[in-house]
Amino acid sequence: MLVVKRLLDIIIALAAIIILLPVYAVLIILSFVILGRPVFFKQARPGLHGKIFYMYKFRTMTDARDEKGQLLPDGERLTRYGRFLRSTSLDELPELINVLKGQMSLVGPRPLLVEYLDYYTPEQMRRHEMRPGITGWAQVNGRNAISWEEKFKFDVWYIDHWSLGLDLKILLLTIKKVFIREGISAEGSATMEKFTGTKNKKD
Repeated sequence: MLVVKRLLDIIIALAAIIILLPVYAVLIILSFVILGRPVFFKQARPGLHGKIFYMYKFRTMTDARDEKGQLLPDGERLTRYGRFLRSTSLDELPELINVLKGQMSLVGPRPLLVEYLDYYTPEQMRRHEMRPGITGWAQVNGRNAISWEEKFKFDVWYIDHWSLGLDLKILLLTIKKVFIREGISAEGSATMEKFTGTKNKKD
């Protein structure tokens, strides 16, 4: 069944890229005019079995820095245009390229920062047993509005209950979430707060 999942990933991602070419063109131009270079944001993320790959997104923040040369907080660098991209999930479109390359799937646990690997419990680490996804069970159950612990529980639940039917359900729910723009950021934060480990962590 995982072979079918991969085949569907390739077919759907390729079709989506072709259909959305005009959208890509418009976003590339707008991003260049509003944010400048680079248009795309590239960052190392752990994928299947923790293997590191580079994930692509449309850039949503400036590179504004303080007098010491340190990047300003996300909330100060996130532009109005960037908020629009995030609220509509248009910033995620370049990840379709990661899907075609076999680094990601349309559905799966979201690929998080490499630095988080040292903080996971063995149970949380299980989220890497499948390819990371553009969307996932945690995203349609709260996205960034839920705690890290809840998010990881949803990720592991997906690993244990995966099916093509569940993937279809998640894709349909994702479309709904995009339209109502729900759970885009954590309460009181422009983005999700960094994960620093689970309290009372047990190995």
